[in-house]
Amino acid sequence: MPSSRPSPAGHPSLSDPLLARTLVLDELFDLSLYKALRNVTDPEVHPTLDELVAVEIGHLAFWRNFFNLTLDELNPGRRLKLSLLMLICKVFGSTAVHLVLEAIEVHGIRKYLALWREYQGQPLGEALHGILMDEFKHEDVLVTALTERKINAEKIRNIFLGLNDGLVEILGAVSGFFGAFGEATTVLVAASTTAVAGALSMAAGTFLALNSEKEVKSTEIAKKTFLGEASEVMPMEESPIGSALVVGAAYIAGAIVPVLPVLIGATNAVFSVITAGLMVILVSTVLSFLSGMDVKRRILLNLVMIAIAVSVTYGIGVFAKSLWGIAL
Repeated sequence: MPSSRPSPAGHPSLSDPLLARTLVLDELFDLSLYKALRNVTDPEVHPTLDELVAVEIGHLAFWRNFFNLTLDELNPGRRLKLSLLMLICKVFGSTAVHLVLEAIEVHGIRKYLALWREYQGQPLGEALHGILMDEFKHEDVLVTALTERKINAEKIRNIFLGLNDGLVEILGAVSGFFGAFGEATTVLVAASTTAVAGALSMAAGTFLALNSEKEVKSTEIAKKTFLGEASEVMPMEESPIGSALVVGAAYIAGAIVPVLPVLIGATNAVFSVITAGLMVILVSTVLSFLSGMDVKRRILLNLVMIAIAVSVTYGIGVFAKSLWGIAL
C-alpha cells in the first residue's frame, strides 16, 4: 500500500500548491466515488469496490502525508461531477458503472504518468513511481477484471464514430446548401438526402473493412493450424454486419442535430451551428472522460473543426451561387 512506503512529510515546496491540492482532491474524489458506487451496484461487485476503496484510502493518506495537506471535503466542481456520475450510473445501471470505473482508471494512469515524466529524479517523481506501481499492479487489475466482457469497446467506438461524422458532415452540408440556395425547403431536402447517403456509405465502408479484416485473420489462423504452429492471431469477435448497423444508425442520429432546426423553421444555418456546437461539447466531454484526454483541449479542437467546416462549405455555397447564378 502507498501509505506503508517511506515518504517525506510536509514538502509543499516540491511542487506548486495547486498541484498538491489537485492530487489530494483527486484521490478524495476517487475514494468518494467508489464508496458511493456500492449503493447502486449488485452485491457481487462490492468486494471489488471494497478493495478499490482500500487502495484509495492508502493513496489519499500518502498524499496528505507527503504534502502535509489535509483536505476532507471535495470542492464544488468535484461534488458536481460526483453527483452527475452517480445520476448516470443510477439511470443506466451496470454498463455505466463499468464505463465510469474504466474511465477513472484511465484518467489516473495518464495523469500520474505525465507527472512522473515531468518530475523524474525528484522526490515527487519517486512518490509518483510508487503510486503508479499500485495503479498498474493492483487497481488496474481490479478494474480490468470487473469490466472485462462487460463493456463492448467496439460498439462504443462505432457509436461515437458515426455520431461525430454525421454531425460534422451534415452541418457542413446544411451550411453549404444555405449559402447556395438560401431556401429552407431545398436545404432540408438536400441535407436529408445527403444524410441518408452518408449513413449508407459509412455503414457499407464499415462492413467491407471489418469483413476484409475478418477474412484475413481467418486465413492466417487456418494457415497456422495447417502448419501445426501456434497462432497469436485472435479470432475477430466483432460482427461486420452489427458494426455497420451501429455506425449507420449513429451517423443518422448525428445528422439529425443540424437538420432539426431547419425542420422546425430555421431560415439560415445559425441555429444548426449552435445545436451542433452544443452536441459537440457533449460528445467531446463524454469521449474525453472515457479516453482520459483533456476535455477542454478536445472540445476546443472539435469546435475549431466545426468552425472551419462551416466557413469553408458556406463559402463554397455562396461562390457556387454567384458563379452559376443559382436562384430559387
